[in-house]
This record gives sequence, C-alpha cells and structure tokens, in this order.
Amino acid sequence: MGRNVTGKQMIRILEKDGWTRGGQRTHGIFFHKRYPGESLPRTVIVPDKNSVLPTGTLGAILGVKQTKLGKDGLEEVIEKYGLK
Repeated sequence: MGRNVTGKQMIRILEKDGWTRGGQRTHGIFFHKRYPGESLPRTVIVPDKNSVLPTGTLGAILGVKQTKLGKDGLEEVIEKYGLK
C-alpha cells in the first residue's frame, strides 16, 4: 500500500473519518458507517494492535467492500487530521 499503518492508528483514522465504534470483537474493534445512497451500513473489524497491519489486511480494510477509502482516501484523512 505504500504506507505502514498500525491497528491503533487505523482505529484513530476511522474515528476521525466518522465511523462509529461498535465494540470489541474476537479479532479487533468493530466499526460501522452509513454512506448516503446505500441501504445498509458498511462494517469493518480492525485489529486492536500496535503492530503494522499486513498489506493484505490494510488493503481489505481500505477496499470497496469495507471502508471504501482506498489508499488515496487514507492519505486524505491523514492529511486532514494530521494523524501519524
């Protein structure tokens, strides 16, 4: 993806981007967000870890089926809120 993002950083990024924390799950923190024009909210589970997310995990989180951010959207949120 070009950027190393930890699970904890991704959690902060999603919170700043308007995602609602839904609670702890076995493998991480559950988030959901309703996008305009979509009948169901999007959901994602982010590993609650200090380690860097594997490329495949990060790609899945940013993908169309989950957050729909993509790497460009990730960079925009990081620039907007100054997250590191």
